[in-house]
Formats: sequence, C-alpha cells, structure tokens
Amino acid sequence: MNLGHVLILAVVEGVTEFLPISSTGHLVLAAKLMGIVQTEFVKSFEIVIQLGAILAVAVLYAKRFFLNKQLLKLVSVSFLPSAIAGLALYKFIKGFLIGNTAVTLWALLIGGVILILWEKKRTVLAVRQGQSFVGNISFSSAFKIGLAQSLSMIPGVSRAGATIIGGMAVGLSREAAVEFSFLLAIPTMAAATSLDLIKSGWGFSGGEFGLMGIGFAGSFLVAAATVKWLTAFVKRRTLAVFGWYRILLVGLWWLT
Repeated sequence: MNLGHVLILAVVEGVTEFLPISSTGHLVLAAKLMGIVQTEFVKSFEIVIQLGAILAVAVLYAKRFFLNKQLLKLVSVSFLPSAIAGLALYKFIKGFLIGNTAVTLWALLIGGVILILWEKKRTVLAVRQGQSFVGNISFSSAFKIGLAQSLSMIPGVSRAGATIIGGMAVGLSREAAVEFSFLLAIPTMAAATSLDLIKSGWGFSGGEFGLMGIGFAGSFLVAAATVKWLTAFVKRRTLAVFGWYRILLVGLWWLT
C-alpha cells in the first residue's frame, strides 16, 4: 500500500461516509480495483480513516452536539446497540465481513432497492430539525435508530443509509434524520477505531502509522465538504438517486 493508494482511499471515504451508499463497501471495492491485499493493516487503516471523516462532523456540530445534554443522551442511547454488537461480533466482522466482496455487493444491491422502495412509500412528516426534533424523539425511538445502525456492520449496508431510514421510520423528517445520523456517527466510529487499535495491539510500524495519519487528515477535509453538500441536497431531493446509484454500481462491477 503506497501514498497514492492512501490518498485515493481517503477521498473515497470522505465522499461516501455520510452518503447512503456505504463507505465501507466503496473502500472494499476501491481496494480490490487497486489490487490492495486485505491485510490486518489495511483493514485497520480503513477503520481509522472513517474516524477522520467523523471528526469533521464533530467539528462542524461541536456547539450543537456537545452543549446539548438532551441530544447527548439520545445519541448515547442510540449508540448502545452498535456498541454491544461490535464487542460481541468483532472477530467475525474483522475476519469475515470486512473485505468480503460478495457480501459487499449483495448488501449494496439490496440496500439500493430498499432506498428506492422507501422513498416511493414515504409519507410527509412534520418533525423538523433543531430543538423541535430533539423534543419530539423519544429514547425508545433513539434506540430503534441504533438498532438500524447496527446492521451497517455488514459492509455495503451503509451506516448513513440505515440510520437515515431508521430516523424517518420513527418520525423524523429527512433533514432531521440526516442530522441525527451525522451525530450518531461520532461515538460509533470513535469506539470502532479505538476497539480496533486495542485489539490489533498497536502492532504497526512508524511508516504505517504515518500512512494512517495522512489518510485520517485527507478523509477529514473531504468529509467536511461532503456534509455541507448533503445537508443542502436533502432539502431539495429524495434519497432514491442513491439507491439507483448503488444498483448501477453493482451491475457495472458484475459486468466487468
């Protein structure tokens, strides 16, 4: 894995982390196209650069998130299912799911169909962003969103897609669901990265940590721009376009 690979994967991660198209799935496919072998370092690298993208949200939403006790509680409750599943299934996720092209492609395809069908049947919801959505979402609803997020441990499912649909399913508007998805990513990816580095024993060389640092910074910068773009996009458009994109991507992959 060289510097060029690092920069490409950082851009892929930054662009796809908050879109409902699966950043993990895109990293798996991008690595496959570039001939990168799925070593333990590469798998850890992919997790670390996801944290870089999440840090962009932490910075952009710092005041809103960290100073709002109610929102902190809701996000904490929503984080629980992924925390429990991540600890229980870590070896299976790292050893079998991450890097599995077949699993990724099927998850991308099925997730794309679900996005399209969801938007076709979507009802207009009155809950909006801001304090109004915080005051209307219950802890049980937050937990349900967390259950949806836990499905994203399967590469190709998309953490963003699962949480956005989960949010709308419990009564959030699309904009509010996207925002909650952003915030829920902060503890989720921070915990995933910490767990992976602890489990791996930090057994990487100085050069490998350097590559991780470059990838981390690159994904942070690209993700910051992507978050702003997506926030504006969902105010005007549905998520169905991402469903069609997922299906097209799988079709092109299978044809080549």
